[in-house]
Amino acid sequence: MEAIYAFCVGILTTCGFFLVLRGRTFTVVIGLTMLSYAVNLFLFASGRLKVDGAAVLGQSAEYSDPLPQALVLTAIVIGFAMTAFVVILAMRSRADQGDDHVDGQAPSSNSESNAADKRNG
Repeated sequence: MEAIYAFCVGILTTCGFFLVLRGRTFTVVIGLTMLSYAVNLFLFASGRLKVDGAAVLGQSAEYSDPLPQALVLTAIVIGFAMTAFVVILAMRSRADQGDDHVDGQAPSSNSESNAADKRNG
């Protein structure tokens, strides 16, 4: 179970980094959200994964650590607020600049063809 869990955290982290490195603001927002999900899963796993473990002492022989659960709940709230803030910034940037590229400039095909000519010639 731990191997599948670690694999899922790795896949979320990889996809998040890939999307953050893209040139459009929407994919950057989705990438940051995936990275925050990966961090939340990592924090949750730090309290040891237990099946049928009580969160309160004295309820069963084995208990789960409540601290990572509280940290994940706090991270979810903060992550949602930051995502909403970044979406508003992206909408404002698109309204002001007219496009949704991260640096504010659309890549031109002319500069790509010039770079290809320099490599070939």
